Amino acid sequence: MGDHLRKAGMDCWLVGKTHMRADAEGMERLGLEPDSLIGARVAECGFDIYERDDGMLPEGPDGFYDPDGAQEYNKHLAAKGYESDNPWHDFANSGLDEDGNVLSGWFLKNPTEAANIAEEDSETPYLTGRGIEFMDTHDGPWCCHLSFIKRHWPYIVPEPYASMYGPEHVLPVVRSDAERQNAHPVLKAFMDTKVGQTFSRQDVRDAVIPANMGLIKQADDQMGRLFDWMEKTGRMEDTMIVLTSDHGDFLGDHWMGEKTFFQDASTKVPLIIYDPSPEADGTRGTVSDALVESIDLAPTFVDVAGGEIAGHILEGHSLLPILHGQQNETPRHAVICEYDYSASPIADMLNASVRDAVMFMAANKKWKLIHCEGGHRPILFDLENDPNELVDLGNSADHADIVATMYDHLFVWTRRQSQRTKRSEQQLIAMRSKSRGRGIVVGVYDENDAPLDLTVKYRGRTARPYTDLINKG
Repeated sequence: MGDHLRKAGMDCWLVGKTHMRADAEGMERLGLEPDSLIGARVAECGFDIYERDDGMLPEGPDGFYDPDGAQEYNKHLAAKGYESDNPWHDFANSGLDEDGNVLSGWFLKNPTEAANIAEEDSETPYLTGRGIEFMDTHDGPWCCHLSFIKRHWPYIVPEPYASMYGPEHVLPVVRSDAERQNAHPVLKAFMDTKVGQTFSRQDVRDAVIPANMGLIKQADDQMGRLFDWMEKTGRMEDTMIVLTSDHGDFLGDHWMGEKTFFQDASTKVPLIIYDPSPEADGTRGTVSDALVESIDLAPTFVDVAGGEIAGHILEGHSLLPILHGQQNETPRHAVICEYDYSASPIADMLNASVRDAVMFMAANKKWKLIHCEGGHRPILFDLENDPNELVDLGNSADHADIVATMYDHLFVWTRRQSQRTKRSEQQLIAMRSKSRGRGIVVGVYDENDAPLDLTVKYRGRTARPYTDLINKG
């Protein structure tokens, strides 16, 4: 995204969490030094780094999951007196019992405890402060990806948020016995994982969800802190704000935990956009049900920056026409999700090859189709009559035509020329006659079979027989 915004004169910065990883072999092949400006941007998908904090410093017998995770935050905690070789874990993400034993937030019985950290020192206030510092020290057009870590596992939150919610605030779980008994084999495998079995227990939900709600409330309050600062400094007048997420969390819905299937609990993420421009006044405060994907954000930002959207590279659609009341829908007929689980133990559970351990979703406002490679039947949900997605109609003969229609939407997407990244559509259209203008006149029988201006270089020319010219000695 940063590469496209920079062309439009807008810097692009990261403050917080990202999962970007450098293609070290590819960079070495191209001679890109990781510590050079272009190398650093390639490694971070075009972003400049103000602070990268993946917010994860878990440690197992093989070492740290991400040795670079939370390092700056850990230094911050150490400087404030949190004594530990890993204060991220021992304080920000764990409780403490009366005997001084660390109660790790990784264990799902412990979210009922408060994190052993002052609220202002926990992860979300820390990153909010870093975001404010960035905005306070950077002028000119910029895009700041202020990426909060929480709410996220480990599910534990400091006071006062740890005591705000309890089991009485936990909404009823969305699932049925029938959906587990008759589950599609791939869906059943996800239900049977350790995390699925654990979150299927109500005592786990009663422990985790109140802490999760506390983490959400803390994030809300910190966004209020940020917006208050922006109001006082005039930034609300010239800054578009987009609130969204990368995925949801099942938390026991549909007999699953985590994020890795396609029900709305995982895929239907919030998207709230504040556009300060007068052009957005007509839609301000309204709700849109347009079919929108996360890939629409990059072209939207390029549009805001006044740049030209590279449609042959950016596959999404600018949302400015919707924000400005010029249209109600995006051009798409369905939203798409895809998931590759080839590196997951679930592939072994299903005896799936790396090639077959992949699945796709195509959904519109009425239907949701899920296709799993490996010869599996489709999954189909009626989103109007079954909004909780409890009844799988993929095997229903009465819905065969619907399945076929949704597969058409999916196949239109799979047939897209997504690898065409060098030339735009306008350039390709211009090339349709370019070769003839440069002397390529394939299929022309004689001079009268093509316009004079295209063949003028081939007319009226004279030469001698080559036998008169070459050296025969």
